[in-house]
Amino acid sequence: MNTGLRTCRRISGLPQAARFCLAPLLLLAPVAHAQTAPQGGAQPDRDQSLDPALAPMPDIGVQWPDMGQPDSVTPMVELPPETPDMPQDAEAPATPEEAAEPAGAVTTFADTGEEHRYTVTLSGVEDIADARFTMRFDELSVLHQGEGKPANLAQINRRIKEDGDLLERLLRAKGYYAARVRGMVAAPPPGSDRLAVTFQIVPGARYLLSSVDVMGLDTTGARKAKLRAAFPPQPGDPVDADAILAGQSSLAVALAENGFPFGKVEEPEVRIDHEERKGDLDIVVNPGAYRTFGRIVMADETLFSARHVQRIARFHPGDTYMASDVEDLRQALVATGLVSSLSLTPKDAGDGEHVDLAIDARPAPMRTIAGELGYGTGEGYRAEVSWTHRNFFPPEGAVTLRGVLGTQEQTASFTYRRNNFHHRDNVLTGLLSFSNIKRDAYDARTITLSGALERQTNILFQKKWVWRVGTELIASNEADAFSAGNRRTFFIGAIPLSLTYDGSDDLLNPTKGFRLGGRVSPELSFQNSTFGYARVQVDGSVYQPMSDRIVLAARARFGTILGSTVDRIAPSRRFYAGGGASVRGYGYQAIGPRYGPNDDPVGGKSLAEFSLESRIRFGNFGVVPFIDAGNISTSFLPRFRDLRIGAGLGVRYYSSFGPIRIDVGTPINPQSGDPKVAVYVSLGQAF
Repeated sequence: MNTGLRTCRRISGLPQAARFCLAPLLLLAPVAHAQTAPQGGAQPDRDQSLDPALAPMPDIGVQWPDMGQPDSVTPMVELPPETPDMPQDAEAPATPEEAAEPAGAVTTFADTGEEHRYTVTLSGVEDIADARFTMRFDELSVLHQGEGKPANLAQINRRIKEDGDLLERLLRAKGYYAARVRGMVAAPPPGSDRLAVTFQIVPGARYLLSSVDVMGLDTTGARKAKLRAAFPPQPGDPVDADAILAGQSSLAVALAENGFPFGKVEEPEVRIDHEERKGDLDIVVNPGAYRTFGRIVMADETLFSARHVQRIARFHPGDTYMASDVEDLRQALVATGLVSSLSLTPKDAGDGEHVDLAIDARPAPMRTIAGELGYGTGEGYRAEVSWTHRNFFPPEGAVTLRGVLGTQEQTASFTYRRNNFHHRDNVLTGLLSFSNIKRDAYDARTITLSGALERQTNILFQKKWVWRVGTELIASNEADAFSAGNRRTFFIGAIPLSLTYDGSDDLLNPTKGFRLGGRVSPELSFQNSTFGYARVQVDGSVYQPMSDRIVLAARARFGTILGSTVDRIAPSRRFYAGGGASVRGYGYQAIGPRYGPNDDPVGGKSLAEFSLESRIRFGNFGVVPFIDAGNISTSFLPRFRDLRIGAGLGVRYYSSFGPIRIDVGTPINPQSGDPKVAVYVSLGQAF
């Protein structure tokens, strides 16, 4: 698809149909490359000291030779002739002849050949210079690029001439074809040592479109009106290059979104009539034939079969072809982590009705070895290593072997995970683990066999609704403060269920919206006798922007265990509070009732937690003052009068993959043995 504008001129005095196209006007910018010297050693007039790569800028229209207009840029000093022995990147100093004033110029000082810094001002475009106009001039202006460096008057005048041409093109891009631009240099104003460079601009009348002709849509049938609406320019609108090019792009997207995968939008053509100050806009569309989705064709099925990819796709054979559906599928395949390169190409099926999607996916490295070393106050040393094969059971069947060796934990586990299981975003997981965990609250040696089917969210595809249905079989030999030194063996079967709604705007750094989730886990436990209970937990959080830099965030969590008593429930299945994801300032699982000679926490049947923090951002960094509160009770309902409160200050670094969090908290009403200060480090906000 071309992305340019062609501008033509209607010649006065000739028949109306006699129109001559002078030049295609593409997205123009000043030429930005190292120039070689012409033969004979003559140097180009361009200011060679300022020649960076410049961003493209739309242009429409040219100054016509027969308009009889004087040169629209009047430099303060004529440019000097260049000598053959001048270095390519040098600029000649001004001579007295060069410094002579051209007619109409204004000066308040004599040129002595000295170098000066300067300031640049535009006058006369206050009602025209929107943010885009100003940004383009600032980025492309050679005067601005050299504004901080001293320059002689000859150099400044060269830059004035180039910036004058730039301003003319910027004005033409907005439809001002008869603009006059005059650049001047004045002596420094009182209190300043910088020359004053001023452009006095008279934009003139803005040219309007007298006709807009979109040709080629008659073959699109009932979709013609929708496609035509995708090209907004209408007669009476300004001859605005940005609006015309945006309309061209919008029309190309509309074709690809409405069943025309091979459609093309030709280069727009604008014919300018300077006598009438009007423009005629023509744009030719070649929509091609209407198509619906056909088959998915894989070049190689080593990673995925065509059947599996069709499960991932949000379209089905027979649906109207939409480029956004193809892009969505591309992102979903990239999100699997199994491809290193990927191409999706529409191919005509040859039946006059369908378009097949040819997919070429090259595999990425499948195996990953990861390790982690750490130390935490109250937790001791911890080392973890894991090995993962992401496609051990194709398609998307990953296995992970994981081992943990630490002061308080030793674990070995095997995990099976199949993404996009029978349906997009469904994940099937299975886990077998052996662990030995020794904490202040309990000591547990556990074998766990579990499985789950869930719909997960991720950074690329954040989902509103997330659910999980699982099952767990657990054999655990445990001791706590209630066991008086005697270990107890528990056999537990559970069916954990969860449902979460995420109405926030970001998974790792939400700034508005809310989240609400609930978990229910009916469980049967056998320890001397069989008994049942149900663990219930509700979580909610809300995010309210107070300004562009400040977000107020609040969280609440409530939990209860229905049935049985605390001492009969396995210590590892009770509620606990305290730590970086709970009440900051307190140790992990340290809040709540304590028992025994060592005053160890024993957990409880009910839980209540609250958090309030203000997230204040300064660029890539931020600070977060926070206050947390929570409690654990042995009764069915939590007792709010015994809330433990922690407060502190956090620091955030907002990286490209999410905020890195460091929180420092202190307990406000500590119990005996609680630390004075606790530090927490993690990825993502606290909630």
